[in-house]
Amino acid sequence: MAKTGQKSRKASPMTTKNGNPRLGPLNIAQLEKMLEGARKKHVPKIKNALVRRMKTQQVSKKVVEDVVIAEVAQLVAEETLQATE
Repeated sequence: MAKTGQKSRKASPMTTKNGNPRLGPLNIAQLEKMLEGARKKHVPKIKNALVRRMKTQQVSKKVVEDVVIAEVAQLVAEETLQATE
């Protein structure tokens, strides 16, 4: 039974107990969609989360590129070694 003067809020996994959005599990597309309909006070939090996701995405792309370059270099080295034998 709710006390008089208090709102009863239905629990949602995407919001905290005071109604702020939980942004952890969302990807860039979901955050951009959320930003369109966001309340004014939640916009900075969503923008910061977007920036963080984009930075980590850029870092992961660079790491993948470095790994691919290393694998190609290794394959070329193996081919030249086999060619000399």
